[in-house]
Amino acid sequence: MRRYLTILGLFLSFSLLGQEADSLTLNFREYLGYVKKYHPIAKQAELVIAIGEANLMKARGGFDPKVEVDYDRKKFKGTEYYDRLNATFKIPTWYGIELKGNFEQTDGEFLNPDETLPDDGLYSAGVSFSLGKGFLANDRMATVRKAKFFREQTLADRDLLINTILFDACVAYFDWLQAYNDREIYRRFLDNAQIRFEGIRKRARAGDLAAIDTVEAKIAYQNRALGLTQAEVTLRNKTLALSNFLWMPNNIPVELREEVIPDTTLEGEIDLALEIMGLPLDSFTIENHPKIISLGRKIDQLTIDKRLKTNNLLPQIDLEYNFLTETPELINSLQQENYKGGVNISLPLFLRKERGELKLAKFKLRDAEFEYANASISIANKVLAIYNELESFEEQNQLVYDIVTNYRTLLRGEERKFNFGESSLFLINSRESKLIDARLKQNELQNKFFKAKAKLFQSLAINPESL
Repeated sequence: MRRYLTILGLFLSFSLLGQEADSLTLNFREYLGYVKKYHPIAKQAELVIAIGEANLMKARGGFDPKVEVDYDRKKFKGTEYYDRLNATFKIPTWYGIELKGNFEQTDGEFLNPDETLPDDGLYSAGVSFSLGKGFLANDRMATVRKAKFFREQTLADRDLLINTILFDACVAYFDWLQAYNDREIYRRFLDNAQIRFEGIRKRARAGDLAAIDTVEAKIAYQNRALGLTQAEVTLRNKTLALSNFLWMPNNIPVELREEVIPDTTLEGEIDLALEIMGLPLDSFTIENHPKIISLGRKIDQLTIDKRLKTNNLLPQIDLEYNFLTETPELINSLQQENYKGGVNISLPLFLRKERGELKLAKFKLRDAEFEYANASISIANKVLAIYNELESFEEQNQLVYDIVTNYRTLLRGEERKFNFGESSLFLINSRESKLIDARLKQNELQNKFFKAKAKLFQSLAINPESL
């Protein structure tokens, strides 16, 4: 269940651009700042980076030194069959090489001959490594390299997630602004219709106008009231939609109160808040786009995986060599004639598993490369289309402004003619309806213009640092 907080408590740190009798202005930039800081999805985006760091830590754990102790003893009816102790310290290194120190001690009456050791035990120090499979590419190396690329990928994915939630928040704010402006238009014209109705009714009572004119004036007033009622409902719904993006610390959702209004003069604020001001088309570089960076790091990971699968086609050749000594404290006790070594060679005859895994790795890499190429051209064309759209909207905004001005001039002229008895109430209502439609169209066009700026922000995948 959502908690209802007073707007004053929510926006103590907000800049109140306007403070009329009973209203507070929700600043666009501060609003986006709260979305980026407190919205759950924005917090999830930060978790993506933490996941990348944890994944890298996990991968590096494959190179952690390891201590192994194996102790085995058997005693039955007073006879000690065997007592074996084997302690090993291993240090994995990059190219499949493993450094190893070992201590063995055995005792008992039924030991195998090869297990007979000096009374104080036997020490060994050596190295094991792989030739062929596992030398230039192995699971530990591949995991760490992929984890590093994955960490870089999470940074780009974080920017994409934050950009997406901020874009959705912008759209909600612009819809809220349009609903508020539409409501204000209906409210002002309702006041005009009421004043006109009262004036016509007085003139009709005085015999200056026909009584039928009061009916037409009342119908106009009722139409404006109906429009205002519908606009109020739309505004309340858009306010609720905006509230979905408002959260306080500790994951407390917030709902706006009715006295909170949008900033109606935010056109210059949008470019600053979204950091798209001064970004000409020729400054756009596709290589720096977070989506392209993310796909690039994905390709890097798949390339490493393909190299690993290619290396797995080689035969498994494991070599091990250990110096043996009873006195490890003496360096010169490590003699070449005292050693323990071995070699292990294995190779599947058909390599069907390895060849199948390599083919799958190649297909995945090819798929990622296709996605990268498609995303590159799609993003570039989308950015170009939005720049064209913005240029068109600037021209459209000027045209609709002129249309509204002309309709307002016609309405005023018709009202003057009506006062001189040269026009009718029907023409006034017709002119006024055209003006209302033009004003609503102006609000709609402004909303589309603002959303086009938000789409540019989204297509560039900007993560604003100033919020």
